[in-house]
Order: sequence, then structure tokens, then C-alpha cells
Amino acid sequence: MDSFKGKIAVVTGGGTGMGRELCVQLVKEGCAVATCDVMMDNLTETKALCSAVAPDIEVTLHQCDVSSETEINRFRDEVVAAHGNKINLVFNNAGIGAGGTITSEDSREEWERTFNVCWYGVYYSCRAFMPHVIDSDEGWFVNTSSINGFWASIGPNTPHTSYCAAKFAVKGFTEAMVTDLRLNAPHVGASVVMPGHIGTSIAINSGQILGRSGPLDWSDAEVKEVREEMMKAQGPVAEEVMNLSDDQIREVLHQRQLDFRDNAPTTAAQAATIILKDVKAGRWRILVGDDAYRIDAKVREKPEDAYELGFLESITVEGDLNELIASTE
Repeated sequence: MDSFKGKIAVVTGGGTGMGRELCVQLVKEGCAVATCDVMMDNLTETKALCSAVAPDIEVTLHQCDVSSETEINRFRDEVVAAHGNKINLVFNNAGIGAGGTITSEDSREEWERTFNVCWYGVYYSCRAFMPHVIDSDEGWFVNTSSINGFWASIGPNTPHTSYCAAKFAVKGFTEAMVTDLRLNAPHVGASVVMPGHIGTSIAINSGQILGRSGPLDWSDAEVKEVREEMMKAQGPVAEEVMNLSDDQIREVLHQRQLDFRDNAPTTAAQAATIILKDVKAGRWRILVGDDAYRIDAKVREKPEDAYELGFLESITVEGDLNELIASTE
């Protein structure tokens, strides 16, 4: 796909982060956009940014929980009514970062909510929009996985099972789509996007979507639970946590969320630029960020060591993991 001008794109999770930046950059190139999110206020801000750079390009806003096939199908019907029957691009970008251990039933609701958004949100969207992309002259699906789609860890002391399982599913599904589409719809392609640490509000937004309060508003009981989880790390981290007051823990974890968004090695705008450039180039595998390339290379070099403590520690020392930890707090 040489150009996005005159095309129609669907972007899920367009209220913040990479989704918002994809919308802005697409309209700047002359591409009409239909975007959805669970938070309409965020979408309104996205549309204002789009209008500022491309006031004549149509942007429609839709509230949708992508984990629900019913809502995805309603979203599709609204898009078709607004933009017509032929859709060129579908960016399945919506996601949340949560879902730790599978060993406890206490966290099952959050675990399954994370998995449903991150995996079924992609699958349902591909199913819903597939006929309309096939009906176009040229089409492309862009499914956001993660570095956690090829390496299921964010550190030696933090389980992240649901998110990683969902992102592995997205990666495998999209890779299988490449052959499927080549055989059955050769004018349609697919890319899997695997970002490293991107400066987005996923840590903050995930808590809101899951009904959690922010760290500064945690009760003493919630701080106690977090403290106990952090103490499992043992070593210097545990010693540091042991000496922090409840208010200090609240402040530290609040600051981590802000740092994850504001001090990332790759901004959301830079990530969107990389994604769109690689879609134009027809690349099916899109790594985003130098950290993504480094971790990918390390996992490929010694896959049997990928979950050994020494492997994890080496990455942490080199800084590739430090940026990721805040997304789970």
C-alpha cells in the first residue's frame, strides 16, 4: 500500500497513545478514520487533534468495548453506515495491561477481562471487518501484539500471564493470516506489531477500565497487598519496600505510571510513524523501538535461557526491562 490518501481506516483504542497518534497521522495523509474506545472523552480529544491537522478529512467516533462481539458488530455497522461498505485498513490497537497470576481465583475476573480485550478484541474485529476489507481494492489488517508476544515475561518477580498469553495469541493468529490471506484474498495483507516500551497511558487507563483506583487513592489494605507482592522479589527491592511508608509506596507507584508514559525511549507518535511506514512497505512483522529489537535478538540467540533468572537479570541490568515494570503496578 503505497499511500493512505483516499483510504478508509478503522482504529480501535483511538482515545490515547498509539491509537490516537495513528488517527492523527492517518488523517494528515488524507485517510478517513473511524475510531473507537471505551472512553468517549478521550475520543473527543483525538478528534480535535485530527481536525487541527486535517479539518476536511472525516473522522467518526464510536464507543465500543472490543471484548464484546456484540459491541464490535455494532461498531462495524456504524462504520459502514458512516463510511460505506469498503474498508481499507483495520488497526486493532486496543489493549489493557493487567492479568497477573493464574494460580489464584481471586484475580480471575481481571485475568479474563485482560485476555478478552487483548485477544478477542483483535479476533472479533478481524471477523467483523473482514468482508468489508475484502470488498476494497486494497486492504490491510494491523494487529498490535507486544514484545510479550514472543517473550512472556516482564521480570523475574512479576507474573503477567494473561497479557502475555493474549499477545502470543495475537502474534500467532496474525502470522497465520499472512498465508490465509495470500491464498484466499491476495489483495489483503496483515502485519503484527510488537512494540517495546512506548510512552502511553496504558498503565493508568488499564486501572480505570478495570475499576481500580489510582495508587494515590489506595486504601491501607490495598497498599498492604501491593507491599506483600513487592516483597516477594526479595533482595534489595524487598529491603527497600520494607522501609517505605504506605504513603511512600503510593507515591512511588504513582510516579512509575507517570514515568512509563513520559520517559519512554519511544513516544507514541514515533511508534505510529514506524507502524505506518512499515505497513506501506508491506512488512508483516513490525518491531517498534530499539528495546524491542534487542530483546528479540536475545531471545532468538538463546531461547532455552529466556526464562532463566540470569537471562532476566542481564536484561534488567541493561535497562530493557526497567521501563516495562510500571505497566503492571
